[in-house]
Amino acid sequence: MTRTLAALSLLALAACSDTAPTALTPTATAAFNSSGGQSAGAVYTSTNDAVANEVIVFQRSADGRLSQRSDVPTGGTGSGASNLGSQGSVTLAENGRWLLVTNAGSNDVSVFRVDGTTLTLTDREPSGGTFPVSVAIRGSVVYVLNAGMPNNVQGFTLSQDGTLSPLAGATQPLSAAMTGPAQVAVDPQGTRLVVTEKGTNRISTYPLSGNGQIGNRVSSPSASPTPFGFAFDNRGRLVVSEAVGGAPNGSVLSTYAIANDGTLQVISASVPTLQTAACWVVITNNGRLVFTTNTGSGSVSGFERSPDNSLSLLASVAANTGAGSSPIDMALSRNSQYAYILSPGNNTLRPYTVNANGTLSGLGPVNGIPSSAYGLAAQ
Repeated sequence: MTRTLAALSLLALAACSDTAPTALTPTATAAFNSSGGQSAGAVYTSTNDAVANEVIVFQRSADGRLSQRSDVPTGGTGSGASNLGSQGSVTLAENGRWLLVTNAGSNDVSVFRVDGTTLTLTDREPSGGTFPVSVAIRGSVVYVLNAGMPNNVQGFTLSQDGTLSPLAGATQPLSAAMTGPAQVAVDPQGTRLVVTEKGTNRISTYPLSGNGQIGNRVSSPSASPTPFGFAFDNRGRLVVSEAVGGAPNGSVLSTYAIANDGTLQVISASVPTLQTAACWVVITNNGRLVFTTNTGSGSVSGFERSPDNSLSLLASVAANTGAGSSPIDMALSRNSQYAYILSPGNNTLRPYTVNANGTLSGLGPVNGIPSSAYGLAAQ
């Protein structure tokens, strides 16, 4: 690990503050057929357990609240107490049909067929490297970001029966052997792959061919140090969190456009959160609101995006996630009305209503989340 990556791993265990959670007894049952239920959606996270990784599946009601439904083995192992330092370790396909989960301990990726809260394991495939931390899917092509030395991105095809196969011509190195990579994602147009590198303060883009092969890397410096999580708007422009090495109250968000040659053009540079260790980023469906979790200060910040992708802070503390909570992953429901925040520091998963003014209203946290938990996806 680089010194920067190690520092961020420690920040994920930092303390923070909020209302007391509502108890909800965890279950450990097999996945069940939910076709007759009244669920309006589902939320998924992984235990990241070093002995046997599992997906924890929650039913989401129409009012955004959660009830735990099942723990489903991935067949692989997680990293346990070792922080992944990434966004996108649990990822849903756009059509909601497939869920992909990285197993950093066993160096592979699990694929599940999704039917609401029912998950069926269809494949577990070596990641094409070591310590996979983030996974992206676009149509029938999957990309895995490997954070073990040497760092790389590996592409796969996903068959209709849920089997992964390595894609020829779809392996590329990052800008150095050890970069502290945080996230991989494909732009909405399916033409570029983007990777953030915390340790080198770079954001790399890769052109994609029509069949998913990965072209040569183009790297650009981030506007501020420690680029971490990011999200695209529907035109392929980026909003990136930059943790500034975990400097107290020093985190920022920056927005970028990707030029034709793959370089990044800064739109809004280093807009302050006034919080510590901004890491995970989500954008609402209408593209107006942006939220980032602040692991070091136990909070979430809310921003407003203009049509030109410029950014302004609406609420430095849009939500306070609890004493010692260390909020990490964040996900939105498919209608963007509800936000979900994983806070392993106090073993909670927190549902919120998304407000138009850029704040979040709590709906009552779920207890019993393992402290090793990582990754979050919702629909």
